[in-house]
Amino acid sequence: MDESGGSGQPRSGTDEATERHGEQRASSAPAAGATRSGPERPEHPTGPTPPTAAPGTSEAAPSPDRPHDPTDSAHEAATHSDPSSGTEDGAEVPGASPDQAEAPAGSGSPDEAGPSAQDAPHGPSDGAHPHPEPEHPRTLAHSGTGTGTGTGTGTGTGTGKAQPPRRGREPGGGLLMGRPFGVPVYVAPSWFLVAALITWVFGGQLDRVLPELGALRYLVSLFFAVAFYASVLVHELAHTVAALRFKLPVRRIQLQFFGGVSEIEKEAETPGREFVLSFVGPLLSLVLSGLFYLAMLAVEPGTVPGVLLAGLMISNLIVAAFNLLPGLPLDGGRMLRAVVWKITGRPMSGTIAAAWVGRALAVSVLIGLPLLTQSGVLGATQDHVGGMDTVTDALLAAILAAIIWTGAGNSLRMARLREHLPELRARSLTRRAVPVETSTPLSEALRRANEAGARALVVVDADGEPLSLVREAAIVGVPEHRRPWVAVSGLAQDLTDGMRVSAELAGEALLDTLRATPATEYLVVEDSGEIYGVLSAADVERAFVKAMARPS
Repeated sequence: MDESGGSGQPRSGTDEATERHGEQRASSAPAAGATRSGPERPEHPTGPTPPTAAPGTSEAAPSPDRPHDPTDSAHEAATHSDPSSGTEDGAEVPGASPDQAEAPAGSGSPDEAGPSAQDAPHGPSDGAHPHPEPEHPRTLAHSGTGTGTGTGTGTGTGTGKAQPPRRGREPGGGLLMGRPFGVPVYVAPSWFLVAALITWVFGGQLDRVLPELGALRYLVSLFFAVAFYASVLVHELAHTVAALRFKLPVRRIQLQFFGGVSEIEKEAETPGREFVLSFVGPLLSLVLSGLFYLAMLAVEPGTVPGVLLAGLMISNLIVAAFNLLPGLPLDGGRMLRAVVWKITGRPMSGTIAAAWVGRALAVSVLIGLPLLTQSGVLGATQDHVGGMDTVTDALLAAILAAIIWTGAGNSLRMARLREHLPELRARSLTRRAVPVETSTPLSEALRRANEAGARALVVVDADGEPLSLVREAAIVGVPEHRRPWVAVSGLAQDLTDGMRVSAELAGEALLDTLRATPATEYLVVEDSGEIYGVLSAADVERAFVKAMARPS
């Protein structure tokens, strides 16, 4: 199945210094830094393992290895979500690089730490592109003195240093098995638990069918568990190949407790592609089931090969049928979403319809799966259904129902994220900046910024070409009495190509650009190369969280 997702929360705290020196003309700047929170992305889990029949797959359980990421939170902002992973498509809020100086966490409210970029657009300043005047003007120098740092709790005054922003962890989450088509495949630690469970359950079935095997039945059962998950991998590779064919990046494939997950980092651009991307997984499972059936005809019934082939045939059939159920986050739910999207022209309508069907499916699985097992519909007879089997069936049903319900809710949340992403525009979030030459004393630079109502400093050469950005965290660390003797060049970070962003960027394109080069500040330029201002990663994250909080 397809899935993706993640969400971000800004670190906040209270700036003591701002409260103490609010009446003075202090020449310090607010700390600006954005924290990254970890993720999910599009994933394709496979179907459930029948409790009393040959095991099948189910959606992968949420992976603790995944970083919590708002674009992973928007990285579905274009990914698919599966019940097994519990994550969704999302867009990631950029973080700052760890090699930059630590910055105190900003205050929890704009009034304490200075207005955020979206709340305070800026007016014209020397050498910079004109911006609108801020609603609540607050000068760069008066935004903090750096004597108090927040702890990120958002309540009270912090006493410890804020954690430096860092990038999310690289894909991982288990034992790396290989890189088919260039996509890493991981086996999560939880797989060994489900392998043991399958070995135990299937071994009990072999004891009834082939009692002469004795203890060897568990070795045969272990082989079945490995072969079954190899089938799950083929299911996920089908999603991966289709995604790569549509030029959608795939972060990784992970085999987990309840199946497999293909983490596709972008959403299909059309409902037709969405439908194909979702359908190929169950289709491959059906093909495998047919191949195992043909192979079973060539061997003698009642033998070890015959029993193994029959189990793999039934398991893949169950995987395909389960994933074709029309509710998110299953593959069938994404197919339903594609159909409604095609009819209405709105992806959000498709997501809402498929998510609510998914929630209805979760309730049906919770109640119906144990009843089906008890009734013998799934192949078990009343003589073979005991108290432990009943408890196991109920537990598996509860886990599957929880995974499906959570996945459906995550799909709705990530769809809302994608709907609000276009509201993040570099032009509206940019702070006004003033250009200063490298030898300019910090106190003089702050004076110019205060006069212009600017909240950022850009170091330029004699020809007016931008060289670096003065870091707010560095300004905070300079005592006021030393600022006349400190040149701005000593507090600046050299500009790299990735730190120059277009004022026209918006939505996921903006987040992708910032994520590619983590930093606390970025130089925003017009298409002509003219300086428009400075974009703070902290402002972007605040706007991101604010957009997520708004109802659709």
